[in-house]
Amino acid sequence: MFSDRSIRSRFLVQLIIATVALMITFSSILYLFIQSSIYEEKHVEMITYAENICSYKSLVDAQESNSDALLALTIELIKRKTAQDQIEFTEISNNGKTSLVLFYPFNLEDTTYIKLTKEITPTIKLLKKILNSIFIINAIGFLLVIVYAIIFSKMLIAPIRGLNRRLSNMNEHMIRPIVVQELPDEFVSLGESINHLIYRIQNFVKYQKELFIGAAHELKTPLAVMKLKNQVTTIKIRTPEEYIGAIKISNKSIDEMNAIVASILNIGRQEGAQLETPIQADIIDILRRKANDFTLLAESEGKELQMHFTPDGFMCTLQESLLNQIIQNLLQNALKFTPKGKKVILQSRLNNEGLLIEVIDEGCGIDDTVDLFAPFKRQGTKSGAGLGLFLAKSAADALGGEMTLKNRDDDMGTVASLLLRSKLHCILPLK
Repeated sequence: MFSDRSIRSRFLVQLIIATVALMITFSSILYLFIQSSIYEEKHVEMITYAENICSYKSLVDAQESNSDALLALTIELIKRKTAQDQIEFTEISNNGKTSLVLFYPFNLEDTTYIKLTKEITPTIKLLKKILNSIFIINAIGFLLVIVYAIIFSKMLIAPIRGLNRRLSNMNEHMIRPIVVQELPDEFVSLGESINHLIYRIQNFVKYQKELFIGAAHELKTPLAVMKLKNQVTTIKIRTPEEYIGAIKISNKSIDEMNAIVASILNIGRQEGAQLETPIQADIIDILRRKANDFTLLAESEGKELQMHFTPDGFMCTLQESLLNQIIQNLLQNALKFTPKGKKVILQSRLNNEGLLIEVIDEGCGIDDTVDLFAPFKRQGTKSGAGLGLFLAKSAADALGGEMTLKNRDDDMGTVASLLLRSKLHCILPLK
Protein backbone atom coordinates (compact mmCIF):
# COMPACT_ATOMS: atom_id res chain seq x y z
CA MET A 1 0.00 0.00 0.00
CA PHE A 2 2.87 2.36 0.86
CA SER A 3 6.50 2.45 -0.23
CA ASP A 4 9.43 2.09 2.16
CA ARG A 5 10.07 5.84 1.87
CA SER A 6 6.48 6.81 2.60
CA ILE A 7 5.97 9.06 5.60
CA ARG A 8 2.50 7.60 6.05
CA SER A 9 3.85 4.06 6.26
CA ARG A 10 6.45 5.04 8.87
CA PHE A 11 3.78 6.96 10.79
CA LEU A 12 1.40 3.98 10.75
CA VAL A 13 4.09 1.48 11.75
CA GLN A 14 5.24 3.65 14.65
CA LEU A 15 1.65 4.29 15.71
CA ILE A 16 0.84 0.54 15.61
CA ILE A 17 3.90 -0.30 17.70
CA ALA A 18 3.14 2.45 20.21
CA THR A 19 -0.55 1.47 20.39
CA VAL A 20 0.21 -2.23 20.92
CA ALA A 21 2.77 -1.41 23.63
CA LEU A 22 0.34 0.97 25.34
CA MET A 23 -2.55 -1.50 25.20
CA ILE A 24 -0.45 -4.41 26.50
CA THR A 25 0.92 -2.29 29.34
CA PHE A 26 -2.45 -0.80 30.29
CA SER A 27 -4.31 -4.12 29.99
CA SER A 28 -1.70 -5.95 32.06
CA ILE A 29 -1.80 -3.33 34.79
CA LEU A 30 -5.63 -3.32 34.77
CA TYR A 31 -5.93 -7.13 34.88
CA LEU A 32 -3.30 -7.49 37.59
CA PHE A 33 -5.03 -4.80 39.63
CA ILE A 34 -8.43 -6.52 39.32
CA GLN A 35 -6.92 -9.92 40.10
CA SER A 36 -5.01 -8.56 43.08
CA SER A 37 -8.12 -6.79 44.40
CA ILE A 38 -10.26 -9.94 44.15
CA TYR A 39 -7.62 -12.17 45.72
CA GLU A 40 -7.01 -9.65 48.46
CA GLU A 41 -10.72 -9.61 49.21
CA LYS A 42 -10.76 -13.44 49.40
CA HIS A 43 -7.70 -13.44 51.64
CA VAL A 44 -9.23 -10.91 54.03
CA GLU A 45 -12.48 -12.86 54.05
CA MET A 46 -10.77 -16.17 54.93
CA ILE A 47 -8.53 -14.58 57.54
CA THR A 48 -11.64 -13.09 59.15
CA TYR A 49 -13.23 -16.57 59.26
CA ALA A 50 -10.09 -17.97 60.90
CA GLU A 51 -9.92 -15.16 63.47
CA ASN A 52 -13.59 -15.65 64.36
CA ILE A 53 -13.02 -19.36 64.81
CA CYS A 54 -10.11 -18.66 67.14
CA SER A 55 -12.10 -16.04 69.04
CA TYR A 56 -15.61 -17.47 69.13
CA LYS A 57 -15.01 -21.13 68.34
CA SER A 58 -17.91 -20.76 65.94
CA LEU A 59 -18.84 -18.90 62.74
CA VAL A 60 -22.49 -18.41 63.53
CA ASP A 61 -22.23 -15.19 65.49
CA ALA A 62 -19.72 -13.67 63.12
CA GLN A 63 -21.56 -14.39 59.88
CA GLU A 64 -25.22 -14.13 60.73
CA SER A 65 -25.96 -11.89 57.79
CA ASN A 66 -23.77 -13.71 55.27
CA SER A 67 -24.41 -17.40 55.84
CA ASP A 68 -24.42 -18.15 52.06
CA ALA A 69 -20.70 -17.41 51.89
CA LEU A 70 -20.05 -20.38 54.19
CA LEU A 71 -21.49 -22.96 51.78
CA ALA A 72 -18.25 -23.39 49.79
CA LEU A 73 -16.06 -23.25 52.90
CA THR A 74 -14.39 -26.30 54.43
CA ILE A 75 -12.80 -26.10 57.88
CA GLU A 76 -10.32 -28.56 59.36
CA LEU A 77 -8.04 -28.69 62.36
CA ILE A 78 -4.70 -30.17 61.41
CA LYS A 79 -1.30 -30.72 62.92
CA ARG A 80 1.95 -29.74 61.22
CA LYS A 81 5.43 -30.97 61.89
CA THR A 82 6.88 -27.56 62.69
CA ALA A 83 5.29 -24.60 64.34
CA GLN A 84 5.29 -21.43 62.22
CA ASP A 85 3.76 -18.25 63.54
CA GLN A 86 2.61 -17.01 60.13
CA ILE A 87 -0.37 -17.18 57.80
CA GLU A 88 0.07 -19.24 54.66
CA PHE A 89 -2.07 -19.27 51.52
CA THR A 90 -1.92 -21.79 48.70
CA GLU A 91 -4.01 -22.48 45.61
CA ILE A 92 -4.82 -25.99 44.40
CA SER A 93 -6.63 -27.28 41.33
CA ASN A 94 -8.36 -30.66 41.07
CA ASN A 95 -10.88 -31.99 38.53
CA GLY A 96 -11.33 -28.60 36.96
CA LYS A 97 -12.02 -26.93 40.26
CA THR A 98 -9.81 -24.41 42.00
CA SER A 99 -9.65 -23.88 45.72
CA LEU A 100 -7.90 -21.39 47.93
CA VAL A 101 -6.38 -22.90 51.09
CA LEU A 102 -5.49 -20.97 54.27
CA PHE A 103 -3.28 -22.34 57.04
CA TYR A 104 -3.93 -20.23 60.13
CA PRO A 105 -2.10 -20.85 63.46
CA PHE A 106 -4.52 -22.14 66.12
CA ASN A 107 -2.34 -23.48 68.92
CA LEU A 108 1.37 -23.24 68.36
CA GLU A 109 2.15 -25.30 71.47
CA ASP A 110 0.79 -28.47 69.93
CA THR A 111 1.38 -27.26 66.31
CA THR A 112 -2.28 -27.24 65.37
CA TYR A 113 -3.56 -25.11 62.54
CA ILE A 114 -6.91 -24.22 61.12
CA LYS A 115 -7.13 -25.25 57.49
CA LEU A 116 -9.79 -23.32 55.60
CA THR A 117 -10.50 -24.40 52.05
CA LYS A 118 -12.74 -22.25 49.87
CA GLU A 119 -13.65 -23.05 46.30
CA ILE A 120 -12.93 -20.07 44.05
CA THR A 121 -13.77 -21.65 40.66
CA PRO A 122 -16.46 -19.00 39.95
CA THR A 123 -13.91 -16.32 40.77
CA ILE A 124 -11.36 -17.87 38.34
CA LYS A 125 -14.03 -18.02 35.64
CA LEU A 126 -14.90 -14.40 36.33
CA LEU A 127 -11.24 -13.39 35.95
CA LYS A 128 -11.04 -15.30 32.66
CA LYS A 129 -14.14 -13.50 31.41
CA ILE A 130 -12.61 -10.19 32.45
CA LEU A 131 -9.37 -11.10 30.64
CA ASN A 132 -11.29 -12.11 27.49
CA SER A 133 -13.27 -8.88 27.65
CA ILE A 134 -10.05 -6.90 27.90
CA PHE A 135 -8.70 -8.74 24.84
CA ILE A 136 -11.86 -8.04 22.85
CA ILE A 137 -11.91 -4.37 23.86
CA ASN A 138 -8.22 -4.04 22.95
CA ALA A 139 -8.80 -5.68 19.56
CA ILE A 140 -11.70 -3.35 18.78
CA GLY A 141 -9.73 -0.33 20.05
CA PHE A 142 -6.71 -1.39 18.00
CA LEU A 143 -8.78 -1.59 14.82
CA LEU A 144 -10.33 1.82 15.56
CA VAL A 145 -6.87 3.31 16.12
CA ILE A 146 -5.65 1.89 12.79
CA VAL A 147 -8.66 3.28 10.93
CA TYR A 148 -8.26 6.64 12.66
CA ALA A 149 -4.52 6.67 11.92
CA ILE A 150 -5.10 6.01 8.21
CA ILE A 151 -7.71 8.77 8.00
CA PHE A 152 -5.62 11.15 10.11
CA SER A 153 -2.43 10.52 8.10
CA LYS A 154 -4.36 11.11 4.88
CA MET A 155 -5.65 14.38 6.32
CA LEU A 156 -2.12 15.42 7.29
CA ILE A 157 -0.73 14.99 3.77
CA ALA A 158 -3.77 16.60 2.13
CA PRO A 159 -2.10 20.06 2.09
CA ILE A 160 1.01 18.55 0.47
CA ARG A 161 -1.12 16.94 -2.22
CA GLY A 162 -2.92 20.24 -2.75
CA LEU A 163 0.41 22.04 -3.16
CA ASN A 164 1.57 19.31 -5.53
CA ARG A 165 -1.53 19.70 -7.71
CA ARG A 166 -1.10 23.46 -7.89
CA LEU A 167 2.59 23.24 -8.72
CA SER A 168 2.09 20.49 -11.31
CA ASN A 169 -0.37 22.71 -13.21
CA MET A 170 2.11 25.60 -13.40
CA ASN A 171 4.51 26.40 -16.20
CA GLU A 172 6.72 29.35 -17.05
CA HIS A 173 3.74 31.17 -18.61
CA MET A 174 1.20 30.50 -15.83
CA ILE A 175 2.94 30.86 -12.47
CA ARG A 176 0.66 31.89 -9.63
CA PRO A 177 1.68 32.34 -5.99
CA ILE A 178 0.13 30.10 -3.36
CA VAL A 179 -2.41 31.64 -0.99
CA VAL A 180 -0.73 30.85 2.33
CA GLN A 181 -3.78 32.01 4.30
CA GLU A 182 -5.58 28.86 3.11
CA LEU A 183 -2.86 26.55 4.43
CA PRO A 184 -2.64 25.08 7.96
CA ASP A 185 -0.24 26.88 10.28
CA GLU A 186 2.32 24.07 10.00
CA PHE A 187 2.54 24.57 6.21
CA VAL A 188 2.61 28.38 6.12
CA SER A 189 6.43 28.53 6.14
CA LEU A 190 6.55 25.96 3.32
CA GLY A 191 4.04 28.00 1.30
CA GLU A 192 6.05 31.17 1.86
CA SER A 193 9.24 29.41 0.74
CA ILE A 194 7.48 28.17 -2.40
CA ASN A 195 6.14 31.66 -3.10
CA HIS A 196 9.65 33.06 -2.71
CA LEU A 197 10.89 30.46 -5.19
CA ILE A 198 8.02 31.28 -7.56
CA TYR A 199 8.92 34.97 -7.31
CA ARG A 200 12.53 34.17 -8.21
CA ILE A 201 11.42 31.99 -11.13
CA GLN A 202 9.12 34.76 -12.39
CA ASN A 203 11.95 37.28 -12.24
CA PHE A 204 14.33 34.81 -13.85
CA VAL A 205 11.97 34.12 -16.76
CA LYS A 206 11.16 37.81 -17.15
CA TYR A 207 14.77 39.00 -17.05
CA GLN A 208 16.06 36.14 -19.20
CA LYS A 209 13.66 37.12 -21.96
CA GLU A 210 14.71 40.76 -21.62
CA LEU A 211 18.34 39.66 -21.54
CA PHE A 212 18.09 37.74 -24.81
CA ILE A 213 16.19 40.54 -26.54
CA GLY A 214 18.50 43.22 -25.12
CA ALA A 215 21.66 41.28 -26.05
CA ALA A 216 20.45 40.86 -29.61
CA HIS A 217 19.60 44.55 -29.81
CA GLU A 218 22.86 45.72 -28.20
CA LEU A 219 24.97 43.56 -30.52
CA LYS A 220 22.95 44.45 -33.60
CA THR A 221 23.53 48.20 -33.26
CA PRO A 222 27.38 48.20 -33.39
CA LEU A 223 27.29 45.59 -36.15
CA ALA A 224 24.98 47.81 -38.18
CA VAL A 225 27.31 50.78 -37.60
CA MET A 226 30.33 48.74 -38.68
CA LYS A 227 28.59 47.48 -41.80
CA LEU A 228 27.34 50.96 -42.81
CA LYS A 229 30.77 52.52 -42.27
CA ASN A 230 32.49 49.79 -44.26
CA GLN A 231 29.98 50.15 -47.08
CA VAL A 232 30.55 53.90 -47.23
CA THR A 233 34.31 53.36 -47.10
CA THR A 234 34.30 50.92 -50.02
CA ILE A 235 32.22 53.11 -52.35
CA LYS A 236 35.32 54.95 -53.59
CA ILE A 237 39.00 55.02 -53.06
CA ARG A 238 39.96 57.06 -49.96
CA THR A 239 43.07 58.31 -48.31
CA PRO A 240 44.98 56.15 -45.79
CA GLU A 241 43.87 58.49 -43.02
CA GLU A 242 40.20 57.87 -43.91
CA TYR A 243 40.75 54.11 -43.93
CA ILE A 244 42.45 54.34 -40.55
CA GLY A 245 39.48 56.35 -39.20
CA ALA A 246 37.03 53.74 -40.47
CA ILE A 247 39.08 50.96 -38.85
CA LYS A 248 39.14 52.86 -35.55
CA ILE A 249 35.36 53.19 -35.64
CA SER A 250 35.08 49.46 -36.31
CA ASN A 251 37.44 48.70 -33.45
CA LYS A 252 35.36 50.89 -31.14
CA SER A 253 32.22 48.99 -32.11
CA ILE A 254 34.07 45.72 -31.52
CA ASP A 255 35.12 46.93 -28.05
CA GLU A 256 31.48 47.75 -27.26
CA MET A 257 30.40 44.29 -28.34
CA ASN A 258 33.22 42.72 -26.31
CA ALA A 259 32.00 44.61 -23.23
CA ILE A 260 28.47 43.26 -23.76
CA VAL A 261 29.76 39.71 -24.27
CA ALA A 262 31.91 40.02 -21.12
CA SER A 263 28.89 41.16 -19.12
CA ILE A 264 26.86 38.22 -20.42
CA LEU A 265 29.70 35.89 -19.42
CA ASN A 266 29.59 37.40 -15.94
CA ILE A 267 25.99 36.27 -15.70
CA GLY A 268 27.12 32.71 -16.33
CA ARG A 269 29.90 33.05 -13.74
CA GLN A 270 27.42 34.38 -11.21
CA GLU A 271 25.11 31.41 -11.72
CA GLY A 272 28.11 29.21 -11.04
CA ALA A 273 28.90 31.18 -7.87
CA GLN A 274 25.38 30.45 -6.60
CA LEU A 275 26.35 26.76 -6.51
CA GLU A 276 29.37 27.40 -4.29
CA THR A 277 29.32 25.96 -0.78
CA PRO A 278 28.25 28.68 1.69
CA ILE A 279 30.78 29.54 4.39
CA GLN A 280 30.59 31.43 7.66
CA ALA A 281 31.87 34.95 7.18
CA ASP A 282 31.83 38.28 8.99
CA ILE A 283 29.78 40.61 6.79
CA ILE A 284 31.13 43.74 8.47
CA ASP A 285 34.69 42.58 7.78
CA ILE A 286 33.79 42.01 4.11
CA LEU A 287 32.33 45.52 3.90
CA ARG A 288 35.47 47.06 5.44
CA ARG A 289 37.78 45.24 3.02
CA LYS A 290 35.67 46.17 0.01
CA ALA A 291 35.47 49.82 1.13
CA ASN A 292 39.26 49.95 1.57
CA ASP A 293 39.65 48.72 -2.01
CA PHE A 294 37.52 51.60 -3.32
CA THR A 295 38.94 54.31 -1.06
CA LEU A 296 41.99 54.89 -3.31
CA LEU A 297 39.80 54.86 -6.43
CA ALA A 298 37.53 57.51 -4.90
CA GLU A 299 40.51 59.68 -3.91
CA SER A 300 41.99 59.42 -7.41
CA GLU A 301 38.72 60.76 -8.82
CA GLY A 302 38.55 63.59 -6.28
CA LYS A 303 35.72 62.01 -4.32
CA GLU A 304 35.37 60.80 -0.73
CA LEU A 305 34.23 57.38 0.48
CA GLN A 306 32.95 57.33 4.06
CA MET A 307 32.22 54.21 6.16
CA HIS A 308 29.81 53.78 9.09
CA PHE A 309 29.37 50.18 10.28
CA THR A 310 27.19 48.90 13.12
CA PRO A 311 27.48 46.46 14.78
CA ASP A 312 31.21 45.78 14.90
CA GLY A 313 30.73 42.23 13.64
CA PHE A 314 27.96 40.20 12.06
CA MET A 315 28.30 36.50 11.18
CA CYS A 316 26.41 34.88 8.33
CA THR A 317 26.57 31.68 6.29
CA LEU A 318 26.58 32.68 2.62
CA GLN A 319 28.50 32.66 -0.67
CA GLU A 320 31.03 35.42 -0.11
CA SER A 321 31.67 35.98 -3.83
CA LEU A 322 28.02 36.94 -4.38
CA LEU A 323 28.10 39.51 -1.57
CA ASN A 324 31.38 40.93 -2.93
CA GLN A 325 29.80 41.27 -6.36
CA ILE A 326 26.81 43.17 -4.96
CA ILE A 327 28.87 45.62 -2.88
CA GLN A 328 31.36 46.15 -5.70
CA ASN A 329 28.60 46.98 -8.19
CA LEU A 330 26.85 49.38 -5.82
CA LEU A 331 30.09 51.21 -5.02
CA GLN A 332 31.07 51.41 -8.71
CA ASN A 333 27.72 52.91 -9.64
CA ALA A 334 27.78 55.34 -6.71
CA LEU A 335 31.27 56.61 -7.59
CA LYS A 336 30.40 56.72 -11.28
CA PHE A 337 27.42 59.04 -10.81
CA THR A 338 28.80 61.12 -7.93
CA PRO A 339 30.40 64.41 -9.12
CA LYS A 340 33.95 65.35 -8.21
CA GLY A 341 34.24 66.83 -4.70
CA LYS A 342 31.19 64.94 -3.43
CA LYS A 343 31.06 61.89 -1.15
CA VAL A 344 29.73 58.34 -1.10
CA ILE A 345 28.69 56.62 2.15
CA LEU A 346 28.83 52.88 2.79
CA GLN A 347 27.02 51.99 6.02
CA SER A 348 25.33 49.10 7.81
CA ARG A 349 22.82 48.90 10.65
CA LEU A 350 20.41 46.49 12.27
CA ASN A 351 16.65 46.65 11.88
CA ASN A 352 13.75 44.40 12.82
CA GLU A 353 14.29 42.12 9.80
CA GLY A 354 18.06 41.69 9.71
CA LEU A 355 21.13 43.59 8.58
CA LEU A 356 20.62 46.57 6.28
CA ILE A 357 23.55 47.62 4.05
CA GLU A 358 23.25 51.00 2.30
CA VAL A 359 25.31 52.82 -0.31
CA ILE A 360 24.38 56.53 -0.42
CA ASP A 361 25.71 58.82 -3.15
CA GLU A 362 25.33 62.48 -4.11
CA GLY A 363 24.65 61.88 -7.78
CA CYS A 364 21.82 62.67 -10.15
CA GLY A 365 19.25 60.30 -8.62
CA ILE A 366 17.14 57.77 -10.48
CA ASP A 367 13.93 57.63 -12.44
CA ASP A 368 11.45 55.74 -10.21
CA THR A 369 9.34 54.72 -13.22
CA VAL A 370 12.14 52.64 -14.78
CA ASP A 371 13.01 49.10 -13.67
CA LEU A 372 16.75 49.59 -13.33
CA PHE A 373 17.24 45.96 -12.34
CA ALA A 374 16.17 44.80 -15.79
CA PRO A 375 19.03 43.92 -18.17
CA PHE A 376 20.42 46.69 -20.41
CA LYS A 377 18.62 49.46 -18.49
CA ARG A 378 20.83 52.53 -18.18
CA GLN A 379 20.52 55.70 -16.11
CA GLY A 380 22.05 59.02 -17.13
CA THR A 381 24.70 59.52 -19.77
CA LYS A 382 27.41 57.31 -18.32
CA SER A 383 28.74 54.44 -20.40
CA GLY A 384 28.09 50.82 -19.54
CA ALA A 385 26.33 47.68 -20.71
CA GLY A 386 23.45 48.11 -18.28
CA LEU A 387 23.91 44.67 -16.70
CA GLY A 388 25.52 45.61 -13.38
CA LEU A 389 22.34 46.12 -11.35
CA PHE A 390 20.79 43.08 -13.02
CA LEU A 391 23.72 40.97 -11.79
CA ALA A 392 23.56 42.53 -8.32
CA LYS A 393 19.81 41.88 -8.02
CA SER A 394 20.26 38.26 -9.11
CA ALA A 395 23.02 37.79 -6.53
CA ALA A 396 20.84 39.34 -3.79
CA ASP A 397 17.99 36.97 -4.66
CA ALA A 398 20.39 34.02 -4.51
CA LEU A 399 21.45 35.10 -1.00
CA GLY A 400 17.84 35.36 0.10
CA GLY A 401 18.15 39.13 0.49
CA GLU A 402 16.21 42.08 -0.83
CA MET A 403 17.74 44.86 -2.91
CA THR A 404 16.11 48.27 -3.48
CA LEU A 405 16.95 51.59 -5.15
CA LYS A 406 15.40 54.91 -4.22
CA ASN A 407 16.13 58.61 -4.31
CA ARG A 408 17.34 60.33 -1.17
CA ASP A 409 14.80 62.29 0.85
CA ASP A 410 16.57 65.51 -0.13
CA ASP A 411 16.66 64.45 -3.83
CA MET A 412 20.44 64.94 -3.79
CA GLY A 413 21.38 61.41 -4.76
CA THR A 414 20.46 57.76 -4.57
CA VAL A 415 20.21 55.17 -1.77
CA ALA A 416 20.95 51.56 -2.78
CA SER A 417 19.98 49.08 -0.04
CA LEU A 418 20.64 45.39 0.57
CA LEU A 419 18.63 43.70 3.34
CA LEU A 420 19.92 40.32 4.50
CA ARG A 421 17.29 38.29 6.33
CA SER A 422 19.57 35.34 7.00
CA LYS A 423 19.89 33.84 10.49
CA LEU A 424 22.71 36.07 11.61
CA HIS A 425 24.21 36.78 14.99
CA CYS A 426 26.40 39.55 16.33
CA ILE A 427 29.94 38.96 17.54
CA LEU A 428 30.12 39.83 21.23
CA PRO A 429 32.72 42.52 21.93
CA LEU A 430 35.76 41.44 23.91
CA LYS A 431 36.00 42.96 27.43
